[in-house]
Amino acid sequence: MKTTTLLLLSFFLFHVSYAQTIRYDVSFPNAIHHEARISLTVSQLPKQTATFRMSRSSPGRYATHEFGKNVYNVTAVDEQNKPLTLVRTEGDVYTVPIHNGTIKISYTLFGNHPDGTYLGIDPQSIHLNMPATFLWIKGFDQRPIEVKFNVPSENMGVVATQLEPTADRFTFTAPNFQYFMDSPTKIGKLAVKEWQRTNSDGKPITFRVALEAAVPDSTADGFAKKIARIVDQAKAVYGEFPQYDYGSYTFLASLNPYVRGDGMEHRNSTMIAVPIAFTGPERVLGVFAHEFFHCWNVERIRPKTLEPFNFEKSNMSYELWFAEGFTQYYGELLLVRAGFTPIEDYTNTLSGIVYTKQQTPGATHYSPIDASSHAVFVDAGVSIDKNNYVNMFTSYYTYGAAVALALDLELRQRNQSLDTYMQAVWKKFGKTEQPYTVDGLQTVLGSVTTPDFARSFFSKYIYGHEAIDYATLLAKAGLTLKKAQEGKAWLGNIRYNETDKGLAIGANTVRETPIYKAGLDIDDVITAVDDQAVTRTEAIQSALAQHKPGDVIQVAYTHRGDPKTASVTLAENPATSVQLYEKTGGALTPDMQKFRDSWLAPKAVK
Repeated sequence: MKTTTLLLLSFFLFHVSYAQTIRYDVSFPNAIHHEARISLTVSQLPKQTATFRMSRSSPGRYATHEFGKNVYNVTAVDEQNKPLTLVRTEGDVYTVPIHNGTIKISYTLFGNHPDGTYLGIDPQSIHLNMPATFLWIKGFDQRPIEVKFNVPSENMGVVATQLEPTADRFTFTAPNFQYFMDSPTKIGKLAVKEWQRTNSDGKPITFRVALEAAVPDSTADGFAKKIARIVDQAKAVYGEFPQYDYGSYTFLASLNPYVRGDGMEHRNSTMIAVPIAFTGPERVLGVFAHEFFHCWNVERIRPKTLEPFNFEKSNMSYELWFAEGFTQYYGELLLVRAGFTPIEDYTNTLSGIVYTKQQTPGATHYSPIDASSHAVFVDAGVSIDKNNYVNMFTSYYTYGAAVALALDLELRQRNQSLDTYMQAVWKKFGKTEQPYTVDGLQTVLGSVTTPDFARSFFSKYIYGHEAIDYATLLAKAGLTLKKAQEGKAWLGNIRYNETDKGLAIGANTVRETPIYKAGLDIDDVITAVDDQAVTRTEAIQSALAQHKPGDVIQVAYTHRGDPKTASVTLAENPATSVQLYEKTGGALTPDMQKFRDSWLAPKAVK
């Protein structure tokens, strides 16, 4: 009797669990015009108003994106297909006030922007980012989800996704709402290339590249081998792979002219779209390196400010300098370690990183935390009015990379490295999946070095914005920081629009530059320099070539049509470049070579 009772109870719980599954059916009756028809069925609801909505944000994005604009023809019926009253309370929110516990919402969805954030619908290629695709019910985030795709006949039907497959090759499941919304899906003509790795715990992992590109099979094979090299170098940073939920990781790679450029990380996959006629160029590998590094840093090492992700609003974080910026640093570094970027070429990357910290107002006057907090406006956020970002914002990607570079070089002088620090952060917050804060990152750095060092570093360069002495740090690796335009007179980095009346300044002038100090700004029109008329960019460059830093020139210009004159004291162009000692006549010592190798040489051999 006890056994029978347990069996009946088990059956009952299984039946209830299945009945509570949220189910989506997706069809494409008008795919040629970029439309899908989607239905969402939810049962066993409490007898109260049910609220459905489209997302306004997406994992990996921090600003708002109004996905609801592409949803229309919305209807609601009950389990007997009888119409229910549907109230549109906001542009992207719908309520069903009266129902019997089961609601089926159906809607038309338009999508013609295939990238990492939005979606694209075409008979040959279905490209879905879930928040841009699926209306969802509020308050039932822990229910399992099932989705079935009814694919157009013209579609080749190869599916790439991190969703869990079922016996039906077009039906997939997710354990809950957060996982579902983090699971981009691609359906079409995909060349799928797989390889295996064994994790540190002895468990096998399957990696795959699902490539949508007009290339021979041999090219797809070769490209997957390159990605495998990056994967191995990334693993060497942490010493192990994450525990992927279903034992696999997938690169959804659309490298063709029909997508929009983007890369977006997810828990067990990444969606990469590059609008090129792909022939295997290595210039796209940096996107793969960056996004794959995120499967540790962001997907499991997660800021507390982004956990759980809120799909109803922008998601502000203080830690994007670490989440995105340190990932940006490693994305480029992995290409060197994997043998794709020669060290001499990597100096160009380093030059850009140093420039970011030393010469952009957003990094010389504001902290990385300030930059991170502004992501809600700049991360592909939409606005039409002018801004002053050139004088108050620097991308947390490049700013964070600049901090990472400084910390890496500093730690290496202390017989540690940024790799050591990332491993410690991984063990503290990533493997345990405990969200971190800025203070938590400082504490881990203190455990790798000393609390005093960590406190000083964070005070100066994370909470603060003090200058960093890159020249001294780089010298240890046999790299020199040189002035790129020594002795050259400079007004500022200015974008001109050439007109028959003069040179119109096309963007905000940058603080602390000569032209900014002289009071000129966007839309002012420079008409003459030292009484010589200028209507072409070459003319002003020629005039500057006749001067040296410290000279004072007279600039005639119009402001709102009124003629004005300003005295401008020229400065030396502050541009710098990172160069190899041995390319500038210096002697590369054995200690420099050892330091450089420990930093840039491959860490994994496969």
